[in-house]
Amino acid sequence: MGSPLHLGDDAAGDWLRPAPGLLLLRRVECLLLVALPGSAVAVAAGVLAGPLQGLAVLVAVALLTALALLAVDRRFRAWGYAEREDDLLVRRGVLVQRVSVVPYGRMQYVDVTAGPLDRRLGLARVTLHTAAAASDASIPGLRAAEAARLRDRLAALGEARAAGL
Repeated sequence: MGSPLHLGDDAAGDWLRPAPGLLLLRRVECLLLVALPGSAVAVAAGVLAGPLQGLAVLVAVALLTALALLAVDRRFRAWGYAEREDDLLVRRGVLVQRVSVVPYGRMQYVDVTAGPLDRRLGLARVTLHTAAAASDASIPGLRAAEAARLRDRLAALGEARAAGL
C-alpha cells in the first residue's frame, strides 16, 4: 500500500520540480550558516584548548554539515507541482508531506517574487492566493521565465474558470 499522498501518473501527470539553482542556493546557505561558523569555533577550540579538541570540534562540524546538506537535498526533492486540467497540485514536505490542490476557479491572484540572491541565479517564487488563507500554495525556485509563464497561464485559467461560476 502506498502513501496516502501518493498521486499516480494518472492523477497528477508528470510532477515538475524547482530549478537546480534553488538546490545550489540552499546548499550555499547551509555552508554559510553551518560550516563557516562551525569551522571558526573549531579553530578557536584548537587555539584555546589544544589541537586535539580543535580536531574533535572540526569532525563534529563536518558531520553536522553533512547532515544539514542531506536535509537540504531531501527537502528540495520533496517539492513538486503538476498542472492539471482543472487545478494545480503542489507537493512539499519531508516529515509532514502535503499535497495542496488549488482549483483554477478559486484563485484570486498570483504573485511572482524574487529576492536578491534569487534574481542573481535567475529564480523566482510563484505564490497562489485564494479566498481561504490556509489554501495558499507556493512554488519556490522556478526559473524566472517559467515563473512568468506559469503566472500568466494560471491567471488566464483562473479568469476563465471564475467567469464560468
